Amino acid sequence: MNGKPHPAFEGVAHHPGTSKPDPILVVEETRRSFGGLRAVDVEHLEVQRGAITALIGPNGAGKTTLFNVLTGFERADAGSWAFDGTPLQGRRAHQIARAGMVRTFQLTKALARLTVLDNMLLASPGQRGERFTGALAQSWRLQEERNRQQAQELLERFGLAALSGQFAGTLSGGQRKLLEMARSLMAGPRLLMLDEPMAGVNPALRGSLLEHIHGIKQEGATVVFIEHDMDVVMGISDWVVVMAEGRLIAEGPPAAVGADPLVIDAYLGRRRGGGTT
Repeated sequence: MNGKPHPAFEGVAHHPGTSKPDPILVVEETRRSFGGLRAVDVEHLEVQRGAITALIGPNGAGKTTLFNVLTGFERADAGSWAFDGTPLQGRRAHQIARAGMVRTFQLTKALARLTVLDNMLLASPGQRGERFTGALAQSWRLQEERNRQQAQELLERFGLAALSGQFAGTLSGGQRKLLEMARSLMAGPRLLMLDEPMAGVNPALRGSLLEHIHGIKQEGATVVFIEHDMDVVMGISDWVVVMAEGRLIAEGPPAAVGADPLVIDAYLGRRRGGGTT
């Protein structure tokens, strides 16, 4: 599905922390420890704007912890990172999302006792009706109408329109993945970070999710996703970053990373040997 190599990566070196021509996210000397365990120890990482970047590695490599730190769900012990030139360290999760850097979770966060449509509307940014002056001016009504229209269009795009009035708790695991991805787009992200979007998804929905990820890129957003399925990684990624024991150990195009001896030893080798990933 990824087709031709992304032109932005032409001439980019294949080593951890390599510079990109137009990074939307730059991470510097970022660390997070739990007791005596260093879960994240990233010296330098750049994410190329407008590309799909896969973040892979064995269980315990620090991938989700890195996501949590960068998106404000966990505090870093040290380090800095900037999104589109704006420093984000120290900001809260909702502030980072409003800046345009939005993430999903491996375990979906749909609000089970709200309808599918209401879950979508909650993600709408800057709702005037929540502020006294906005409600007084009645401008919130027009905004709410636009938000509902956008939500319905996204639900239609993700094949969930017929379920808009149902409680989110009645959805299947795969449908919740679709809802979470659709809901994330309500916030208008410039960078979308997906934590194992294929986990627990049946084959029938997997192809749909892949198409949606590719479509998000085609619309101009940048995508970073954590994934264990190497067929998915090789099929859709423009660039792959590999973590092991909290550190970056490799970067490059999918084919080059797949042939890297360090990656085979740290990730692919364990998988082929029957261990967990």
